[in-house]
Amino acid sequence: MGTTITILVIIFGLILAMLKQINQYERGVRFTMGRYSGIMSPGWRILIPVFQSFRKVDMRVKAVDVPDQKAITRDNVPVIVNAVIYYRVVAAEKAVIEVENFYYAISQYAQTTMRNIVGEATLDELLSKREQIAERIREIVDKETDNWGLQVNNVELKDVSLPESMERTIAKQAEAEREKRAVIINSEGELAAAENIARAASILSASDGALHLRTLQSINDLSSDQSNTVVFVTPVEILKAFTSFKKEIIKQ
Repeated sequence: MGTTITILVIIFGLILAMLKQINQYERGVRFTMGRYSGIMSPGWRILIPVFQSFRKVDMRVKAVDVPDQKAITRDNVPVIVNAVIYYRVVAAEKAVIEVENFYYAISQYAQTTMRNIVGEATLDELLSKREQIAERIREIVDKETDNWGLQVNNVELKDVSLPESMERTIAKQAEAEREKRAVIINSEGELAAAENIARAASILSASDGALHLRTLQSINDLSSDQSNTVVFVTPVEILKAFTSFKKEIIKQ
């Protein structure tokens, strides 16, 4: 009886040793006598001890934080750039067989690529075209890591740091640009106002008595406030009217 129980325990232990669990988000790369022999899908899978081994590979999207990288732009401005790369494993067997540690490998390759791409761009391009530069980095890293069974989904440039002297220069340039726009807008407003005044003067001078009526209307607007002191200048039209009236009296 004791021998039977012992045998059953041994068999049960062997079965447990042979069973391997692969989670839903994982794939198992199986090796038989040291050679690749297939992919193990999620669930409980049987492996023959000693003869077979496996390695789990996480298939979920991963984020790699690319640390600060010092680079010099094409116009010789030193900058510090960091980024984050989102990628996933699409071929588990390549990720295990073709590269020793794909986590470390993609991080190192991304750092080198980012420095090279930043060196090809000017400072203005780096600041204004961050999405295009990030896409260029993604394309290069994705192409190289295809052989590793990886797919790069996205690259985001998180921060671009400049020397303090360059930040002050950019701030002065932005302030000068704002002042320039303000002067242009102000001059355009004065030009429009001058054109409107000239047009109004032309219309008033073309009609007899129009200027006099406009003057009376302005005086009426001012008289609504008793605190105003109005100095009335007699229009030329009124003087001409008095002159004509005097000549008629003399003739009579």
